[in-house]
This record gives sequence, C-alpha cells and structure tokens, in this order.
Amino acid sequence: MAIDFDLRQLEIFCRVVELKSFSKAADAVFLAQASVSERISNLEKAIGTKLLDRLGREVLPTKAGEILYKHGILLLDMKKTARLELADFLGIKQGEISIGGSTIPGEYILPAILNGFQKKYPSISVQLIVADTREIGDRVLKGSPELGVVGSKESDNNFIYHELWLDELVLAVPPQHRWAKIKSVSLKELSTEPFIAREMGSGTLRIIHEYLDKVQPPSKQSLNIVARLGTSTAVKEGIKAGLGVSILSSRALNTELKTGLLKTVKVKGLPIMSRRFYLIRDKRRIASPICQAMIDFLLASLK
Repeated sequence: MAIDFDLRQLEIFCRVVELKSFSKAADAVFLAQASVSERISNLEKAIGTKLLDRLGREVLPTKAGEILYKHGILLLDMKKTARLELADFLGIKQGEISIGGSTIPGEYILPAILNGFQKKYPSISVQLIVADTREIGDRVLKGSPELGVVGSKESDNNFIYHELWLDELVLAVPPQHRWAKIKSVSLKELSTEPFIAREMGSGTLRIIHEYLDKVQPPSKQSLNIVARLGTSTAVKEGIKAGLGVSILSSRALNTELKTGLLKTVKVKGLPIMSRRFYLIRDKRRIASPICQAMIDFLLASLK
C-alpha cells in the first residue's frame, strides 16, 4: 500500500501533537474542530494506522505518530524556508516570526528591542513567547519559535549561541527589612533567611547555584527556600509582601529601586554575580530570511 499525505494534513497533525488538543489545534489552523478531526481521520486512513491516542483531556501521538511528527516538522520547516526565501528574492519584506525569551529578556529587554525591529520591518509580525530557560530551549529544538533568548547555556550541542547583553544579579530586600540599611550580609546570614527561589528550569536559579559552587562545596550549600515562584515579577511581589528575600536580575529591579520599593544588599564572600544572555538557534535548521534579519538586528543592538 502506498502511503501519501499532503502538507496541509501534516500541518494540522503537527499542531494537534504540539498543543495536545483538537480544539486548540483547530483555533491555531483556523478550522472547525470537526474539520480537524475529519482530516486527522483521513490521514490515519491514508497511512493505515492510528496516529493519535486520546488520554483523558490530552491527545498524544502513538509510536507511528511520533515518527510522522519527527519528519513532519522538518518538512513544514522546509516549506516555510522555501516560501520565505522566494519572498526575500522577490523583495517582499513581509511575514511573521516567533521568538522565545526567558523571563528576564522576555519581560524586561526584548519588548523595547522588538519595537525597534517592527519599525524597521513594519510588514513583519513578531510573536514573543515568554517561559523559563529550559522550556524556551525545548521549544527552539522543536522548531517553534525559531529563535530564543535565554539566561544560561544548555547542555544540548544542537544549539548555536550568540552572546548578547550582560546582566548582574543582586540580593533584593524590602525597605523595612533589617538588612535594608546595611551594606552587606554574610553567606551564613543569607542561609538562614527565608529565601524566595525561581522554578527549577530558571536560568537565574542555575547561575546562583554556579556562584555558590565557587565559594563553598555543594554539600555545604543551604538556602532557606520558603517558596518557588515562576516569574521575576512574582518574586518581586513576594519580597514586597515580606515572604522572603531573593537574588534577582538588576534589570528586573529598575523601577522598584528608583521608587524605593526594594533595596539591594551585597553578600560578603560572594563575587559579583554576572551573566550573559544568549541568542539561541537550532543549528540543524536553515535560518529563514526573516529569522536572519532578526539575528542581525539583535546582534546590532549590542553596538
């Protein structure tokens, strides 16, 4: 039996796999849910096997579905690249691009920079996806978004890295805290103070542990973590409410420091914590013309 399918069927199937839902996929591809279900059914008949399993509210690929999805995203990426290269050749500067940002660049740096990009390329639509460093890396490897800006390097060697902006991490406390009027505290004092941490996939959390590794053995490390919060905004609100202290990006604290809503304190024995943000791309994929335009624009922002 000859197995065949068209790219539109493949696009719908991949959206269902990625979103784990027929209804969400229907919204993404601008079809009625019944039409999505019918096209998936026709695809399964054409291939001769079941591609998707409905497990409760989630839809997950079967083994055959995983094989089709792996090749499907590559085929769809090739179609997109061909379309964009033709548009670039014909001088058509229009289209869309998605870019992922971990919390700090996504919330505090990229919005202003993307405003400049949109002014230079008014016919290009930009979608910004904000998540933690680990999730942005995972999404880039899956092909959507094409680019990501993250706060630490991942172990996967499929990434191409471009260095972007520098960032400094600082200890933040509420203005009424007993540390707010002193210049520094010791690591021992910090270890006993209620501490608000970011989630496990956070680049900020990874950098904190890397610096602690430099000054004391991992077995001696102890932060009195009372909560793990998913964004820097949530951490700041927790500090203001008196939940605990935390180490945050100085870029996330500009407004609070200017208005006196938060104070910063140095930690004795801990070097100044700095890091770079990185632009990441999957080296296995060909960068589309719009993707390359975004890369060039972001690198130019360093000058």
